[in-house]
Amino acid sequence: MSATGSTERAGSRTPAWARPALPPGAGFATRALLVAFAAATALDLGSLLAGWHTGHLIAKPLLMPLLVAYVITLRAPRLLIAALLFGWGGDLALLFDADAAFLIGMGSFAAGHVCYLVLFGHRRTGPLLGAAYAAALLSTVTLLWGDLPAELRIPVAGYSLLLTAMAYRSSALGPRAGLGGALFLLSDTLIATGVAEWPQLPRADFWVMATYVAAQYLLATGALAPRRAYGREALQGSTTS
Repeated sequence: MSATGSTERAGSRTPAWARPALPPGAGFATRALLVAFAAATALDLGSLLAGWHTGHLIAKPLLMPLLVAYVITLRAPRLLIAALLFGWGGDLALLFDADAAFLIGMGSFAAGHVCYLVLFGHRRTGPLLGAAYAAALLSTVTLLWGDLPAELRIPVAGYSLLLTAMAYRSSALGPRAGLGGALFLLSDTLIATGVAEWPQLPRADFWVMATYVAAQYLLATGALAPRRAYGREALQGSTTS
């Protein structure tokens, strides 16, 4: 058995949504930006684990711009770029520990979710999954309601509805984007439990950022996958006609 053959068979056993999003033949800039994004992610998460706040302040603002630059090299649609940039706005706002900054950040993320929802279009999603997300929304808001500051209850409830809708609709683009939407919901739920002063996991900020960065990456690359598949089909059709 050749090494090439074994590698191909190993790759075929990996689900498509779990494979790296870098397409064959990607240019140097695309590869360099993906490496830079991974390095910034490692610096940010490592800083959070080590309790090095300065490292977090340096790395966090770099994450979404690097991801935006990466998807631009892959000819990302404008709505995807806008969604990631609104995420960047939310990232910057949440660097400040104040209620006003929290509301600004939540508003910026909400605008990003609207961009994602429009980007997902009218593709079908499963009703059972919708019911599960609806149950999760109702139970989470109900449980958190009494522990949230009074001035944040309505904004958090409205944001949670929009976030849950985005997470549910993300599955219309396939498992990769669907997982991204679920992780975004998990990340923001962890933030909400912190605002409600519930008991937190050790290094809670690490888990918030780990799930968030993974969510944005999976959503972005999941949104690009159908476009690249269409491009490959169009190219193959032009070469065979």
